Amino acid sequence: MRSNLIPAAIILPLLLVTACRDNDPAEQAPVAATADSEGADSMASTDNATTDAGERAVLSDAARSIMQAQVVLERLGFSTGVIDGKQSQSFTNALKGLQESLDLEVSGELDEATQQALARWNRIPATRLVTIPESWGELRFLPVPEGAAEQAEMAVLGYEDMAEKLAERFHTTPEVLARLNPAESPAGVTPSPSPTPSESVSLAPAFAAGQQIRVPNVGADQITAADIEDEEWRATLRSLGVGSDQPSAARLVVDKSEGWLKAFDEGGKLVAMFSVTTGSGHDPLPLGEWGINGVAHNPPFAYDPELFWDVPDSAEAQQLPPGPNGPVGVVWIDLTKEHYGIHGTSAPETIGTAQSHGCVRLTNWDAARLAEMVSGSTEVLFQE
Repeated sequence: MRSNLIPAAIILPLLLVTACRDNDPAEQAPVAATADSEGADSMASTDNATTDAGERAVLSDAARSIMQAQVVLERLGFSTGVIDGKQSQSFTNALKGLQESLDLEVSGELDEATQQALARWNRIPATRLVTIPESWGELRFLPVPEGAAEQAEMAVLGYEDMAEKLAERFHTTPEVLARLNPAESPAGVTPSPSPTPSESVSLAPAFAAGQQIRVPNVGADQITAADIEDEEWRATLRSLGVGSDQPSAARLVVDKSEGWLKAFDEGGKLVAMFSVTTGSGHDPLPLGEWGINGVAHNPPFAYDPELFWDVPDSAEAQQLPPGPNGPVGVVWIDLTKEHYGIHGTSAPETIGTAQSHGCVRLTNWDAARLAEMVSGSTEVLFQE
């Protein structure tokens, strides 16, 4: 995804929703460019795959072990954000969440007790092979300009290329896809199968419709059409590999210092956990108890430079179109704290590392999943 982080000020239409630093209503624009044209997801998980020689050729044993754990943790509701086969704070957070839910010692490590608890899912491999749908060959990809004025002229802030769209669908990055599919990398460049955490790989794999490629084995992506009335939102969930069967969250807790969001059911059981980015020194997370006004799917964005400390006041206000590369991604969960919400992002690789303008940011796929868990009765706590 693009790394250009435009301040979030927002929007919203059909629900009485506001956003980080603005409350101007706006007409919701179409998001056809973000939706798949096929009615069903031919790349949905089946869990019949097994680890093969191809997987071992592109991932070291250590990276494969971590990626397999990331895949299983996410399926169980404890997301590591970007699935990349690397040890990270997001991976530690997910392990802690699982351990808490199972009443294990909360170590944040893949210790013996945690490995035993995960053993029943050992048959699920870290990756699987999929064929890019032929219908994706009809999709139009356009670069997203840096300036807000130029972005405002676009119909949708959609994916810039096939690799980016695939990365969102399989909860990873184009760079990880390049490592998993070295033959598809340009100019004959073969990425290292076992990159170190500090290694930087900037490749744009040349993927095309009809190709078979290797991807992280994400699951929990089955959609029951009858459960999602909004056709455009259903297409967005399919595009993100997010299933319609999600637990109900009676309470959300966001921890500023640890960088996580926990979802609890009515009985107080931890049912999901996501790594998040929360506020900054200029726009701190508003600590306290809040509620949820509503949820906006594929929202547009009202951009007002006067509301942000890091944007020149001379810049003009703009109405930005919706899309996964928009400032708040594919969803806005509006809070009873005026101007604040929980939303997606155009740069999933920054979750847990970059700052926000006061709001709570998740990857687009995690934000979409959370949106299916909450309601107007869900309580929200922001804590240190």
